Amino acid sequence: MTWSLLAHEPETGAFAVAVATCALAVGASCPFLRRGVGAVSTQSITNRYLGPATLDAMERGLAPAAALEAALTGDGGRGLRQLHALDAKGRAAAHTGENCVEWCGSLTGRGWSIAGNMLAGPATLIATRDAFLAHAALPLPERMLLALQAGETAGGDRRGRQSAAIQLVTEEDFPDLDLRVDDHHAPLDELERLLRLWRRDREPMLKRAPRRASPSGDADMAAMEAAWAAKGLDLRFRR
Repeated sequence: MTWSLLAHEPETGAFAVAVATCALAVGASCPFLRRGVGAVSTQSITNRYLGPATLDAMERGLAPAAALEAALTGDGGRGLRQLHALDAKGRAAAHTGENCVEWCGSLTGRGWSIAGNMLAGPATLIATRDAFLAHAALPLPERMLLALQAGETAGGDRRGRQSAAIQLVTEEDFPDLDLRVDDHHAPLDELERLLRLWRRDREPMLKRAPRRASPSGDADMAAMEAAWAAKGLDLRFRR
C-alpha cells in the first residue's frame, strides 16, 4: 500500500526516507533512520519492529541483505512484509514477501533503494528511480520529493493517495528534517509546501539548536529577544 525511496549522501553522511501511500499517517509507521548506520522502510502489512531490528543488525556490521534476513527471522507474517534497507557504504537490499499485493517489487542501486506494493504498476518505481538519478544537483530532500512526484504521475498507489512523509538525519541522534502529511487529498503537494516552510523557518535554526557539537546550543537571550523585536514581537525572557 506504499512506495518509498531511501537515499544516502556520502558527502554529508545524510540518510533519508521519502514515502507516500493511500493510508493514514504513513510517516508514523514506515520510515526509520539512524545516524551513521542507515535507512529502512517497513511497509505492506507493516511490522514496525522490523525497522529498528534491521538498523540494529546493520549497526552490528551486517550488510543490508543479511540485516533484513535477521530482522525477518521468526516473523510468521514475513510473506506479507515489504522491507528495504540502505547502509553507510551505499549498499541496498529489499525483501518483498510472496503474499504482498500486486503490483509489488523493488529497485536498488548504489546509495539508493525504492520499493512499493499495491501500485498501479512497475512504472511507478521506474519513474521514481529515473527522476531521482536525473536530478543529482538538487538538495537531497527536494530531489527525493521530486522523485516521488514522478512516481505518482506514473501511477503511484493504485488505490489513490492520502499521506506522505520525508525524514532526513545527518549528525544528530534525531532527524534534521521530519515532515509528515497525515491526511490530505494531495499529500505530495502539501509535503512540498511544508518543505519550503522548513527551508525558510526551521533549517536556519538547526545550527543554533542544542546538538552533539554544542550540547547547550545558542542560549544568548539578548540576541533572541532582538530577533523577536525585529519581527515586531513584544517577547522577553524572564530574568
